Amino acid sequence: MFDQAEAGTLTPLPVTAFTLAEWSRAKVAPDVHVKCGKALYSVPWRLIGQLVDIRATATMVQVFHHGELVKTHVRKDKGRATDVADYPPEKIAFHTRTPQWCRERAEQTGPATTAVIAELLDGPALHRLRSAQAILNLAGKYSDARLEAACRKAAAAGDPSYRTIRNILAAGLEDIETDRPTGDAGAPAFLHGPAGLFADVIPFPTPAEAPSAETTSEARLDRRDDAGDDEPHDAAS
Repeated sequence: MFDQAEAGTLTPLPVTAFTLAEWSRAKVAPDVHVKCGKALYSVPWRLIGQLVDIRATATMVQVFHHGELVKTHVRKDKGRATDVADYPPEKIAFHTRTPQWCRERAEQTGPATTAVIAELLDGPALHRLRSAQAILNLAGKYSDARLEAACRKAAAAGDPSYRTIRNILAAGLEDIETDRPTGDAGAPAFLHGPAGLFADVIPFPTPAEAPSAETTSEARLDRRDDAGDDEPHDAAS
């Protein structure tokens, strides 16, 4: 049995139970994730290529860099735990500016921009979302009014692409109306119409002027007779 004096020197039990934790070290991948167990966890993008220490408990995963806590995630059995804020700024813009956001932003700009963005997003292709985001970003460099005019002009030209819209804005051509060609569609002056082009062509005879079969046969006989006059005669005759 313990002496009461000795028992009085014992420290009280902690309020919370001791937490078991596993430590590991990993290198941050280019996609801003590290692996812990069977799951991937995102960390701030500035740590790409760096070694970090990972503390994993039954309920959470903590990531340390040089002893400083940089990220905390709820632990997962498998899959990915991704915080969009861990991506670089340009990646954050891509993930937050969803197709729905692009459509709503285009509607605020104008009907021409709305039509261009709707056509780009009419499909599952990922690069179309990037193009739609890039077109809408032009409003920040120029203005909503100029972007709307450039989209209208590009659509009228049949090429509502990001490059065309950007070039129109860069050249300041969104408000300049191009006259549509008339007549010869702007062909050079040395080109002529059908009458001048075929002026030296000898026309074929019409059916009324075409020689009959009888006339053709008589002409052939006449040519043979004429040819016979030129042949040498028999010396005995």
